[in-house]
Amino acid sequence: MTINGRTFLFAALGCGLVFTPAAGLLAQQTATPPAAAQQQGQPQAQPAAGQNQGAGQEPDPLKRERSDKEKFAAQKAVRQELKGAYKTWLNQDVVWIISDEEAKAFKTLSNDEERDAFIEQFWLRRNPSPDSPENEFREEHYRRIAYSNEHFAAGKPGWKTDRGHIYISFGKPDSIDSHPSGGSYQRPMDEGGGETSTFPFEVWHYRYLEGIGENIDLEFVDTCQCGDYHFTIDRSEKDALLHVPGAGQTQWEEMGMAKKADRFKGGLENLGTGPLSSSQASKEFDRIELAAKIFAPPPIKFSDLDNFISEHKLLAGPVFPFDVRTDFVKVTDSTVLVPITLQLRNRDITFVTKDGVSKGFVNILIKVTTLTHKTVQSQEDTVRVEEPAELLEKTLDHKSVYWKALPLLPGLYRLDIAIKDVNNPDHVGLFGHSLEVPTYHDEKLATSSLILGDEMNTVSSHDLGAGSCVIGNTHICPRVSPNAATPVTFKRSQQLNFWMQVYNLGIDDATKSNQATVTYQIVDAATNTVVFEKELASKDLGAHSDQLTVEKTLPMAGLQPGKYKVTIKINDTISKQEIAQSAPFVVE
Repeated sequence: MTINGRTFLFAALGCGLVFTPAAGLLAQQTATPPAAAQQQGQPQAQPAAGQNQGAGQEPDPLKRERSDKEKFAAQKAVRQELKGAYKTWLNQDVVWIISDEEAKAFKTLSNDEERDAFIEQFWLRRNPSPDSPENEFREEHYRRIAYSNEHFAAGKPGWKTDRGHIYISFGKPDSIDSHPSGGSYQRPMDEGGGETSTFPFEVWHYRYLEGIGENIDLEFVDTCQCGDYHFTIDRSEKDALLHVPGAGQTQWEEMGMAKKADRFKGGLENLGTGPLSSSQASKEFDRIELAAKIFAPPPIKFSDLDNFISEHKLLAGPVFPFDVRTDFVKVTDSTVLVPITLQLRNRDITFVTKDGVSKGFVNILIKVTTLTHKTVQSQEDTVRVEEPAELLEKTLDHKSVYWKALPLLPGLYRLDIAIKDVNNPDHVGLFGHSLEVPTYHDEKLATSSLILGDEMNTVSSHDLGAGSCVIGNTHICPRVSPNAATPVTFKRSQQLNFWMQVYNLGIDDATKSNQATVTYQIVDAATNTVVFEKELASKDLGAHSDQLTVEKTLPMAGLQPGKYKVTIKINDTISKQEIAQSAPFVVE
């Protein structure tokens, strides 16, 4: 393969591809012997370093063998090149799912072009639907990171915790036995029986995990009672009375058949003697093996692919109008979720009536490309709109919404959207605009987009992070305006819902909690007067997290028709930073 005038050979390493300059290798294989070189009039190669040199001859520095110190320095220089977004991708984005061989191969790459190709192949190898332009694995992976950051943070990002690690690697457990307050606990017989008091703990149950087995139970304990649940293979670790003499005895200890001091005579767990203790001791190595497997990168299920993105050609025709809105939600330090919302009017869709039902279909193509015209995202979907035939005329002013969230690296892109009326193929709409994905810097207070919608609700555990208009565990469809200068509109009979996330709150080292105030207010744009204001403590939204979600529902009935603005202000007393987000709206 030739890139920028250089020829490369492909060498498989693990599951990745390593690009190796071929010029030097071919030169070694086809080098001309010294005698032949003299016969052909070519200069003879200089002797290697340490051999006798002719009088007045100096050794060629390009031919000499490098010392061990020089080799080490060269390897260190290559490792130091791995920085910025690539370092974050390796050490944060995929740290729990990348294999050792892949990580080693990635670190040996020498330039950004090779790294970009590696990252693309990394996701392609895991795509469950090779023929689909969507990579379900990648989208699900970043959804899991976002969920972990929102639900498992404990003085550190949720993805760094043990629960976040397991959730990102294996997804949602089939069931969770949660004891968030600890307290009184009746031990099962395989833990010795008897009653004790525990720290907060959870047991996650998976019916099956590929490469690990069936009926897997994983236990997490919060011994610091600060929200930081850590994985443990010692079931006695959750016992808050373990080291209290005479308290929290097992069944046999209560009957005088065993002593509590006998629990600490060695072994993986300090459960004490009981009717099942001998069988439990034989399973200690199984628990150690389970821990090793559960924290290893999950197996790669899908084969390597050569091609992922398909290009689509669209017909030219009459303009099909539609409105577009883009938002930004942080997932990791180097990845941002970009929800894209399209709004279509029923009046612009061609309906075909059959059996008393009028149906319209709109094909949608979304492409995100870099400044060098490389496609980084390509999504294709169909919106289906159905109305009873007798009510079609009354619903022509209704609007249909299409929503898609794309994970992107920070940077400048071009967003292109094309829509086609299926029942009128020449009816096409086009949208093209620059897309600047923000960078969320460490330790700098930041927020997501402020989203306004007329409906907002918490989704069921089955739909967390999945489905249209779902961010984390919240369903909210943004209101879309024709352009950035035009505010969205609400009727007085509707409710105003707003949603926003806050990132990089300071965490107190002593209490492992945040300390900020969240103020939201409604301002009359005409008079610049505050008509509604409320202040909350950040601890009320999540005490131990550096990330918060602010969501509120307000009725519009109390507001007179006119122009308004909703503003959310964050004042972080630990990091001494302030930030605010505002969004205008109109009440009719």
